[in-house]
Amino acid sequence: MTTIAVLGGTGYAGRHIVAEAVRRGHTVLSVARTAPSERVEGATYVEGTLLDVPALASELTGADVVVSAVAPRGDMEGQVRGNLEALFSVLPDDVRVGVIGGAGGSLVAPGGPRVVDSGFPDEFKAEALEAIGVLEDLQAEQSGRDWFYIHPAGGFGAWNPGERTGSYRDGGDVIVTDADGESFISGADLAVAVLDEIENPKHSRERFTVGY
Repeated sequence: MTTIAVLGGTGYAGRHIVAEAVRRGHTVLSVARTAPSERVEGATYVEGTLLDVPALASELTGADVVVSAVAPRGDMEGQVRGNLEALFSVLPDDVRVGVIGGAGGSLVAPGGPRVVDSGFPDEFKAEALEAIGVLEDLQAEQSGRDWFYIHPAGGFGAWNPGERTGSYRDGGDVIVTDADGESFISGADLAVAVLDEIENPKHSRERFTVGY
């Protein structure tokens, strides 16, 4: 059994990761700025924020894996990259970290441009670029800490929840699309991909994309 802490554990991606981790029998800590009224039975909920790294780090004592599902949007825009780097720098070296990024940093085709550079909506660019910055920091990390970074499909979000199928495709660096060019994954199946990677690591110090 692994102790998994999910930052942003009450958000769209986070709550699905919490639910899937509990389903699989792990010890799960859901961390968010406020405790939710609806909780996943079997998870432990604590209040914490990336805006107070020392206090947050103390809440994570004993975690084997820390997954950030905090999106750099709203009042967290401009706050996620630097604070995640600060948090990861003070975690014990044997704690594996994972980050749920966005579709913008994935590639359109092998060796091709990034999604964010290919007609990406202007209103979402700041968020996408900050998420890419988190990936760049992980790639430049020199301590040897193990990490993984997931780019969800383009149609991932609370506005398009979908259902749990238990399956997905791993596209490496390239955004996953179906035969019609559509890119989608449900919140529940993104969580399946996250827990599969935690339980059976295939992307040590790597990023990867997921979709159907």
